Amino acid sequence: MASIVGLLVALLVSTIVIYIITKLMGEKEGFGKALLAAVIGTVIYALAYFVLSGNGLLAAIGGGIVWLLALRALYKIGWFRALIIAVLIWILATVIGYFLPTFSGPL
Repeated sequence: MASIVGLLVALLVSTIVIYIITKLMGEKEGFGKALLAAVIGTVIYALAYFVLSGNGLLAAIGGGIVWLLALRALYKIGWFRALIIAVLIWILATVIGYFLPTFSGPL
């Protein structure tokens, strides 16, 4: 039960982080799109870790590239803008992770 609550808290925090960053970057989409991006990101990273047998760095790189593709498609933006948004999300999520120990980062 605690792991489900932790997952839901992490998903909610990820959604809020994605929503804030995309709004700051001028995107018009709402909270629902941010939630979709958070869910897709979670699935992408889980699959990457499963497929790559838990190889952390390789899974993170592969999952990150696929997540950039997802951001591009969801927000209809280019590679560079998706990369900037992803980096800003990562930075904000890292800062939040210091204050909210149940949050392990975006997606």
